[in-house]
Amino acid sequence: MMASVYKIIELVGVSKKSWEDAAASAVETTGKNLKDLRIAEVVKMDMQIVKGKVVGYRTRIAVSFKYKQKND
Repeated sequence: MMASVYKIIELVGVSKKSWEDAAASAVETTGKNLKDLRIAEVVKMDMQIVKGKVVGYRTRIAVSFKYKQKND
């Protein structure tokens, strides 16, 4: 049986609504370009604040996808 290899990259999603929307946006956007996404792990969440009010949410995620060799 052939072993599988996965690559992990970090992404930051941004949303005006929530951290969940920010994370989902990062995954969905990346999924259009990378195939075989497997796991998304939330690494960090923060907020953008302007004049004492929250105006944006940012979620940093680590996403893994299956690494395919040229002969796959």
